[in-house]
Amino acid sequence: MAAKRRWGAAAAAGKKKRGKRELLPELPAALRDAALRGRAGAAWSRGEPLQHEAVAVEPAPFRHGVIPGFLASPGFAESLRDELLGLSFQGRRNDLLSLRQSQELAGRPEPHVAALRHVLCEEFRAWLSAVTQIELEPTIDISCAKYEYTDVLLCHDDELEGRRVAFILYLVPPWEKSDGGTLDLYSTDEHSQPQQIVKSLVPSWNTLVFFEVSPVSFHQVSEVLAEGKCRLSLSGWFHGPPTVRPTHQGDTALPCSPHIPHDHEILYEWINLVYLDMDSQAQIQEEFEERSEILLKNFLKKEKYQLLCEALESKDIEWSSRGPANKRLYEAAAEESLPELLKQFLQLLRSEALFLLLSNFTGLKLHFLAPSDEDEGAGEGRAADTAGQSSPKPEEETKQQAESSSHQPAHPDHIPAAQGSDTHNDQSGLPLFPSPGPGTPLCAGELRRWAHGHYTLVHDTQATEFALDLLFFCGCEDWDPEYGGFTSYIAKGEDEELLTVNPEDNCLALVYRDKETLKFVKYINHRSSARLGKQPHRTGFWDFSFVYYE
Repeated sequence: MAAKRRWGAAAAAGKKKRGKRELLPELPAALRDAALRGRAGAAWSRGEPLQHEAVAVEPAPFRHGVIPGFLASPGFAESLRDELLGLSFQGRRNDLLSLRQSQELAGRPEPHVAALRHVLCEEFRAWLSAVTQIELEPTIDISCAKYEYTDVLLCHDDELEGRRVAFILYLVPPWEKSDGGTLDLYSTDEHSQPQQIVKSLVPSWNTLVFFEVSPVSFHQVSEVLAEGKCRLSLSGWFHGPPTVRPTHQGDTALPCSPHIPHDHEILYEWINLVYLDMDSQAQIQEEFEERSEILLKNFLKKEKYQLLCEALESKDIEWSSRGPANKRLYEAAAEESLPELLKQFLQLLRSEALFLLLSNFTGLKLHFLAPSDEDEGAGEGRAADTAGQSSPKPEEETKQQAESSSHQPAHPDHIPAAQGSDTHNDQSGLPLFPSPGPGTPLCAGELRRWAHGHYTLVHDTQATEFALDLLFFCGCEDWDPEYGGFTSYIAKGEDEELLTVNPEDNCLALVYRDKETLKFVKYINHRSSARLGKQPHRTGFWDFSFVYYE
């Protein structure tokens, strides 16, 4: 019995010693080999590939490296994973990403986290500096992220002052490319803009990926498609001396044009007559002036809307992908390829008659006949000869047809104000009446097709002084906001949504914004594939997206 006790005590002591050793993570012995480090550094500097079982270095599409088995002790890696899963994670949702993220781990006391941070900042930083020839600072940014079903991080370059080398350590279960969650690397054009994905790295247990942050280091984490799997990773940046960054080429805007001549007959041909009634227009304008946004349901005549949807299914329409991926990804129609009915609808959206009708809906100066803010009786007698001669409709029907988008899911009752605007704002935070500017009212727009994987991102070139956004939706039956595809408005520099416009059949959304208000279309995720059971011939929806300027 005594011998057994002594053996048990020795075994317990051995376990304790092994536990202590596991708190001192070791890097693979090969990384301490001076010859291999020299080969990796030479390949990195010359832009040549290096393949070794301990480390791979690749120059394209931008310089990056892969280190399998980064933590030499399997026990340490498993304990680190368990420790990370015990952290508190916060859900993050915006135009760029959908994931759960921990707080910054720089000062966390958890033993395995602290030990890993130490080896990254000391031994690995020295190795990385030798390979990249960048004098890296002894501190890092580091956090943990969990990507689960439909989570994604869209195309970006990681550029921020001082960031020089990015790293990701994967602590994932067995993972296949079909599970999604790959690290996708983009090629770039002569203007340093992302073109297409040319390489995808599948997450692998205890593998570290690093790459140089540069004007061309565009990458994304593709959407996680596996239900029930968690893509757990530690990621961050090493900092170093700042480098000169070239100016990215400006975004190509859609061409603007003034209205085209069309009298009021085009309105009666297309638009639900309730919206051509003067009393209805006054009621709509009153609500719009209060909230700076409105959703007009059943906007087109039913028979016209059905014909429009049928025309959108035409196989003769030429669709092209609109990018670059760090700003947007969707399909736009070539107008010359459109069936005649769609061309006629675009003429309606650009017509003089619609400019005036929008003036009547919003109180904005989109036509010379529209009264300005200074005119007396601004809400009375609006261009009766152009848009107000239809038979009066009961007030109850008008209210059913014209509903604020604030009644749609995900739109708060009281929207916080956007900061920094020099115009008068109401509670919505969107400007009501700007100072009238010189020039002719203009519009710009396109027909867009949306499906799984499409999105737009917020970027500074979206900013404009004042604009009226118009969205008209088609083919949205059974569309769930969980799929994405909704348009969100945010205050510049903030993530919190001011309002959300969800796709809805035969609905016209109008939103007024200023230079402090930006917008994006949320990434359409894999959940949208569930819609195929209800609409087997349709994978997405369409919208006509226009912007009008006073």
